[in-house]
Amino acid sequence: MSERADLLGRHIVLGLSGGIACYKSAELVRLLTKAGATVQVVMTEAAEAFITPVTLQALSGRAVYTSQWDAREGNNMAHINLSREADAVLIAPASADFIARLVQGRADELLSLLCLARPRERCPLVVAPAMNREMWSHPATQRNVAQLQADGAHVFGPGDGEQACGETGDGRMLEPADLLADLIGFLRPKTLAGKRLLITAGPTFEPIDPVRGITNHSSGKMGFAIARAAVEAGAQVTLVAGPVHLPTPRGVQRLDVMTAQQMFDTVLPQAAQHDVFIATAAVADWRPATLAEHKIKKEGKKQAPTFELTENPDILAAVASLARPPYCVGFAAESERLLEHARAKLQRKRIPLIVGNLGPATFGRDDNSLLLVDADTARPLPADGSQADKLTLARALMDELAARLLRA
Repeated sequence: MSERADLLGRHIVLGLSGGIACYKSAELVRLLTKAGATVQVVMTEAAEAFITPVTLQALSGRAVYTSQWDAREGNNMAHINLSREADAVLIAPASADFIARLVQGRADELLSLLCLARPRERCPLVVAPAMNREMWSHPATQRNVAQLQADGAHVFGPGDGEQACGETGDGRMLEPADLLADLIGFLRPKTLAGKRLLITAGPTFEPIDPVRGITNHSSGKMGFAIARAAVEAGAQVTLVAGPVHLPTPRGVQRLDVMTAQQMFDTVLPQAAQHDVFIATAAVADWRPATLAEHKIKKEGKKQAPTFELTENPDILAAVASLARPPYCVGFAAESERLLEHARAKLQRKRIPLIVGNLGPATFGRDDNSLLLVDADTARPLPADGSQADKLTLARALMDELAARLLRA
């Protein structure tokens, strides 16, 4: 998503403290700038032992600051000036020692000094811990992290896995792409804060025999983009996913299913505990009435096998008919007469909003255009009727949803 310029107009102060994870910071600078941000790098003396300021200057296009006595600033107050134009200060990597410095309010070098001097009401502090697993789990570090959060800082990670020391466990700095995604989400408006969203995505697969089945071309990309956009907007998100090969958006609880019946059985018990249900999944309307015990063979058969079909449960209609239903948003993937079919589905399901699109033109693609249909109106998204990438559409849909929930 770095090519989307999601951070256009944002200014990030990226601080590096000492640790082998400094090698990841070079890629992080590249991704931040590619996403449209301006990046001002500030390094501790220990960080310079792992990566040179020259590397980070080349990637950021800005001179790197390393000393509180740097005389390039007209007032000789780099610790004041550097944070005044920043949208966030991100420390990545944040070593155990540097986290302790932040908690203690130490200010004997430039990076900790500018963290202390930043305008806290408009310049958030974000730390990405990076250390050995024993250092991370030590009670002193855990106390420091808890105090740092209590003081208003935000912690991204850490991740787990193999560490440079040869051990495995918690304490790895998050990968640059994950830090980028987290920062983008962190800086977006929290229009759905406190809301719980239940989302379905992807196709279903209805088995005919142990190796074959009935499915469709849905990739799940739109539903997964909606799940990510909802988390970015501050919502708590549960994603019920059919068989797709997509990574789970960060911060999303994912439940995997295969068939329409499994999706129904997963969604229905949870629906009433959510504020919003978004039925993005392309659920099969029919399934084979019986499942062959073994693979159906063609040897010696002159005619193709025939199958009796039975109707699958209607997940969206069932949720909408609950005694206290969540706000329901349906999706209509049509091949023709989009508005006509979308409005008919809206009335048939008795829901407030349908999102229509032409399925054959969008399945598997990264971009799309949508039609928002309610009882009174229909309007395209984007407004000019053009195409947009699915995350852009998902974010616009979350803005629309937040506005509708306020009016409901």
